[in-house]
Amino acid sequence: MNQLLRQAAFSSSTRYSVTRVVSIATIGSGLLYANSNADSGRLYVSIHESLLLLPWQLLEHRSHRPSSLSIHPWHFGNLPLFSSRISPGPPEDLKKDVSVEVGSCTKQCAGCLGKDTIANAAARVAPAVIHLSVPRGYHETTTGSSRGSGTIIDSDGTILTCAHAVVDFQGLRNTSKGKVDVTLRDGRTFEGTVVSADLHSDIAIVKINSKTPLPMAKLGFSSKLRPGDWVLALGSPLSLENTVTAGIISCVDRTSSDIGLGGMRREYLQTDCSINKGNSGGPLVNIDGEIVGVNIMKLLPADGLSFAVPIDGITKIMEHFKKSGRFVRPWLGLKMIDLNELIIAQLKERDANFPNVSRGVLVPMVTPESPADLAGFLLGDVIIEFDGKPIERVKEIVEIMEDRIGVPLKVVVKRANDAEVSLTVVPEEINPEM
Repeated sequence: MNQLLRQAAFSSSTRYSVTRVVSIATIGSGLLYANSNADSGRLYVSIHESLLLLPWQLLEHRSHRPSSLSIHPWHFGNLPLFSSRISPGPPEDLKKDVSVEVGSCTKQCAGCLGKDTIANAAARVAPAVIHLSVPRGYHETTTGSSRGSGTIIDSDGTILTCAHAVVDFQGLRNTSKGKVDVTLRDGRTFEGTVVSADLHSDIAIVKINSKTPLPMAKLGFSSKLRPGDWVLALGSPLSLENTVTAGIISCVDRTSSDIGLGGMRREYLQTDCSINKGNSGGPLVNIDGEIVGVNIMKLLPADGLSFAVPIDGITKIMEHFKKSGRFVRPWLGLKMIDLNELIIAQLKERDANFPNVSRGVLVPMVTPESPADLAGFLLGDVIIEFDGKPIERVKEIVEIMEDRIGVPLKVVVKRANDAEVSLTVVPEEINPEM
């Protein structure tokens, strides 16, 4: 609702004078009453419960006790933090009447967004956010530098950043020879070394050595994010160090093909946090101050369309880095699409011979001379089993393959007229040098 209460005028003519302001709510039907006691200097607001109901509660609402808030003048306390993801029903704690004294409240309620929530989250991770500078040029001549951001994630000086900030992407010879300049928020500077980089995921690891303690940030879980969750982007946009912007998660599984990127399938977190040149490699942080992604790009034609690599996938990449010094990525040569009941029903309407399945992964394209082509995959196959396990999503196939290069895998597919075929595919590694 728009501003319900602008200002309550206090009268000093009598010690017990009371000013009442009544405002009709613009959402739902209900009344808001504000009583102020000139002697105590406190403003009491009583809001009818219908004003606090969520959409799914409006139909169920009959007669409940109104909630009331005691608010100290000019202080706006804890606001419930809701997600835009549709759920089967309201959280249990929202079904109960709430009575909170906001102005003097010192406890932060779970799931609430207080006036200091975003600032506290930024304060937890900001000391570990660093500024990167990498010389660029031809041969031994430096023509400029590439700038980016990163985050110290281990006390041993391990820095998480994006590959395009520290590795040559544009055909220029990197005059830094794997060395980068690192500046911490406290002003300390170090020479960092690029330890590993994966250009497909655009993730890199840089290492610095310090005799004094280094700040470090905590990793969270991107799988716990939902559309509508609050997040922060930290970094050095346009070389403006220590910059914090806030927004929400717009999509948790935006694919590379959705935004017009070719090559292997990749998934991103989409956010409306402001991200600009120099933010690349900086952390995307939840309201608990945990890293949930690494910011890597934005769509230039529009505002509020920024993307980050999910931290869960990055954790697996770092495990590969530690194990073999690079990310081992199997390749089948298949384009795959998740199926659900609605898509299956639509495909059956278009082709009566489409196999009778309730789940699976559709194969709309097979790359010629690829491992999948050599194994006998055909356009229109529906993968229902992979390495002996039932399959519903492409992500499950990727997780099963892990780093199994050259290992024969049994696959069961269904074809037109419900023909079931068993195939054996041997994954190859794509671009081993990356």
